[in-house]
This record gives sequence, C-alpha cells and structure tokens, in this order.
Amino acid sequence: MTTLLVESSHALPLVTISVTFRVGAVHDPLDGDGLARLTARMLRRGCQGKTAEQIEEEIARLGGAVFAHAGLGTSSVGCEVLVRSVDLMTDLLRRLVSTPTFDADELGKLKRQAQAEIVTARDNDTVLAARGLRRHLFADHLHGRRVAGTCGTIAQLTVAQLREFHQRHYHRANALISISGDVTAAKASAIAERLLEALADGQPTSYPAKAPEPAVGRNLVIIDKPDRTQSQIIIGTLGTHPKDPDHIALLVANTAFGGTFTSRLTHEIRSQRGWSYGASSHLPSGLLREAFSMWTAPGADTAAACLTLELELLAQWRDKGIDADELAKCQQYLCRSYAFEIDTPKKRLAQKIERELLDLPEDFHRRYVEQVGDVTLDEANLAIQRRISDSALWVSAVATNTAIGDALRAAIPDLQQTLVEPFDLE
Repeated sequence: MTTLLVESSHALPLVTISVTFRVGAVHDPLDGDGLARLTARMLRRGCQGKTAEQIEEEIARLGGAVFAHAGLGTSSVGCEVLVRSVDLMTDLLRRLVSTPTFDADELGKLKRQAQAEIVTARDNDTVLAARGLRRHLFADHLHGRRVAGTCGTIAQLTVAQLREFHQRHYHRANALISISGDVTAAKASAIAERLLEALADGQPTSYPAKAPEPAVGRNLVIIDKPDRTQSQIIIGTLGTHPKDPDHIALLVANTAFGGTFTSRLTHEIRSQRGWSYGASSHLPSGLLREAFSMWTAPGADTAAACLTLELELLAQWRDKGIDADELAKCQQYLCRSYAFEIDTPKKRLAQKIERELLDLPEDFHRRYVEQVGDVTLDEANLAIQRRISDSALWVSAVATNTAIGDALRAAIPDLQQTLVEPFDLE
C-alpha cells in the first residue's frame, strides 16, 4: 500500500517531491552488484518522448533539480522546484519513474561513468577503509554488498536486466511518496495521485536480509596502499537498531565517547597526543542493526600506538561506562542541538520517511528530547555493556603493509586473524 508523507512550509516558494521504492542493493542478483543503483540513475537518461538531453534541458528550463539514488534497501527519484513550476515538474517526474527507455547508448555512457567513479574512489583512503570494514564485518550478509557495484559487475549488466528490475520493483505497492515545502495537503495529494496513476500494480517486494551476526574475535584487514605517510583506521562492531529499547541510551553514551569535538576520543587522541586531527565514533541507523564504528587518521609513525589506545579506550568505555557529569553534558548537548535536526521542512520530512521505512513508533522523533533527558546513568552504561563488544570486531586500516603492517598486528591484543588486501580490490 502506497504511503503519502507531507511536510508543509510556506516560508519559501519551493517544493520537494520524492518517490521512494522499497528496493535496493540487497535485491541485486549475486553476480550483479550495482544493478539497483544503475537502474535508478538511468531514470533521468531517457523516458517516453524525451531523450537524455531533452530531459536535462527541461529540468534547467523549469529551474529545478532532479535526483536519483539507490541504497541498500531503497531507491529514490525526486525533484526540487519552484512552486510555480511544480505541475510541469510533476509531469516530468511521472514520466521518468514510469516510462524509462533504458537506451543502450545511454547505459553505455553511465556504465563508463560509474566505473570511472569506482576507480577515482581508490584515491580516497577514508572510503577504502570504510569499504574494507563493511566487506568483512558484514562478510556473508546482504548488507555487505557493494551498492555501487564493481567495474566487473557493472560491465556485465544489460538493458534487459535493468528493464526487468524496474518492471518487477517500481510499482505502486513498493512506492512511498513524500512531499515537502510550499504545498497544501490537498495539493500534495493531487501530486501523489498523478504520480501513482502512471505506475503499475504489483506485490510488495520483501526484504531478504536477516539480522546480522556479530564478528568472531578481533580481526584486522590491511588495505595495502603504497607510500602511505598517513593511515586511515576504522574499528567496527555491531551497534543497535532504533527500535531497540536501549538505542537512545547508547546514543547518549556514545556522544560522550566519540560523538562531539570534546569527547573522550578527541581529547585523548587529538588534544592530548596530536596523533589524529579527527577522532570520532558513530552509531548510525539502518533497516537492520548497523555498524558502530570508531575513526582516526594517524600518521604512519603513530598508527600502531593510536590503534592500541583506541582499543584500550573502547575497553574502558565498555567496562566502566561514563560518569554522571558526562551524562548531563551529553544530554544537554543532544537536547539543545536537536533544533538543528528539525529546522527545515526537508529535515522534518526525512524523519517521517525514517519512521515509515524503519517501522518506528509514530512519536519516535517527537519524544526524542524527552527520551534523551530520561536516560539514567545505569541505563547508559548497561546499554554499552549489552550492545558494544571490544572483543568481536574488525579493524580496517589503509596503510603500507611493508612499512607498518607488523606494528599494526602487534597493536591488537588477542588478534585472531590478519588479512592483507590490495587497495584496488574489486
């Protein structure tokens, strides 16, 4: 059943429209990583009655912007436009979603672009470290899939596969329409009806991924890259899902550990020792439990010492928790900064979308400040102990193996295994 979400604001004469389909990279065939993303990106490269060039000309003429994106579990196509052109842009969006041509020449261009982006990403050590962590922390899980695909899988994808993927998943039963900005509820309903009437009926696509399993032991993967004077280190273990009863408590506790510029990680690694300009920890939300991670970028000469300290800080945080002063400061910070999470209609609508996709309670965001303020010290520390492991994790490090590989191995007590992989691994 299609859902319409609306967040009206008449402060600016802008309207943002998005059609989100409940399908993404987890639905790619085993040998077809990148299919969902390529399908989404092809939507603006030709539709019934319009070539790719004509589509771009019309977008420019209307003074708007069109986006298409695919993630692990969802694919979205949408637009932002001045309210005076919303009807014309809705007509264009309707065509893009329902009548893509999947022109072979355009697909060839997009495939070459996508492959070039993958090659270019090899110059981004942060991306390589994150990719290495995800590849192993979610090793046999669908959440370890490459959303962007690889050069090899992209080369093999065909027009027929994109057509079939679109026909099977881009229909009313999978659609979530969200509209924000200078629009009334009645106008939003009319826009949604025009978009939906162009889509075929279908059966909802099931989500094939199951709950991820934790890592076994402490593991290290070195993304071997020549001549690295600086390393990128990401340490990851499983975190929480927003529906978990202790998710908010862990969010508060993580803020003290690595969620602000004055947190423990930043103080010990950046301020006290100057080993890394940035040091942080993250607790993201997703359709299933996501990875809790810690990030630093120390120089090659201090990478091993920095890694050892991070693991020690993680163990201390887990074993001893945070104190009452840290709790109070983090609660104050999170409550006061929440205003910046809801200061635009697009942000407020994003919260509605998150509630819908993650099946969260209707009052999840409305009660956020209250829930943060209600977290007790015992609840925060129990959440750390229950959810965060300092012994079941992966360390992903972009470094030159011959230079500091042995030191990185020695920096991890009780290391179970070490893998060394080339930085251009597909």
